[in-house]
Amino acid sequence: MPAEWEPHARTWMCWPCRTDPWGGPDGLLRAKLAYARVARAISAFEPVTMAARSQDVAEAKLACAGKVEIFEVPLDDSWARDIGPTFVTGPDGKRGIQWVFNAWGNKYRTFSEDAQFATRAMKHAGAFVYDGPLTCEGGAIHVDGEGTLITTEQCLLNENRNAHLTRQQVEERLALFTGVRRIIWLGEGFADEETDGHVDNIACFAAPGRVIVGIPPKTHHDYAPAMEAIRRLEEARDAKGRKIEIVELPQPRNEKLDWRGQPFAASYINFYLPNGAVIMPSFDDPNDEGARAILADCFPGRDILQIDALDIVEGGGGIHCITQQEPK
Repeated sequence: MPAEWEPHARTWMCWPCRTDPWGGPDGLLRAKLAYARVARAISAFEPVTMAARSQDVAEAKLACAGKVEIFEVPLDDSWARDIGPTFVTGPDGKRGIQWVFNAWGNKYRTFSEDAQFATRAMKHAGAFVYDGPLTCEGGAIHVDGEGTLITTEQCLLNENRNAHLTRQQVEERLALFTGVRRIIWLGEGFADEETDGHVDNIACFAAPGRVIVGIPPKTHHDYAPAMEAIRRLEEARDAKGRKIEIVELPQPRNEKLDWRGQPFAASYINFYLPNGAVIMPSFDDPNDEGARAILADCFPGRDILQIDALDIVEGGGGIHCITQQEPK
């Protein structure tokens, strides 16, 4: 499985269509406008394929100003990172993994169309599909492209995902299908009821041997999981035996509440790396500019685009959650 910073053929996204995560039609409309902003920004750096239901095709085309390819396909929801294929490459070309998808532990009904989306996307891309025998979402795993993967116990060992599997069996399946040789388990991710601690909100690779960790204020309930993540990373070695260098990324200072009355799962870790750029969130927060500077330092030579992501986070995810890279 290539690292996200390696060259892409395109980005996959899915047009918002389920009202529930956004709290009603007004929230869904704001989400659509935010998705379109992200799609247009990415399209300046690489092709974007926007999956959309047949009844939403015209709306998606208009909102994205004709800057994306539209892939007409049935959908239940709109989180391309989690339902899209995990792409892998090798001597025989590009392949994709269709993980088992159960709507983040059966949190939504229905999800039968999303559970087939990766396979449909791969067929559209003309690539072979592997059926991965593991309940897993793309946001639950992150790799360095050199054989190391990070994930959280809270998600992949959750009873609502893989209760029938031991930790060793989960590791074996991840290794077999992604080609990794070392799995670093973090404990819990940041508190969010939607994903059960996806790793792409708390930590990600910036380069082989280098991991960015989101650091909330000390009074925040997610401070302890962040410190535990750092402890585990400091004790770990990657697939090549290297110690992990940790980059601390201060998280938003202000705690805003979503339509449910719950704290936003807002994280600067939830950024995306199209060719030559960093598409990162802003939250109308005092730490926005500092986060921008740190990511610019982590990814020198890339254009940094900061996009207001509050209307995306309202639905339970971020910019990384709504994108999925297809490698060259």
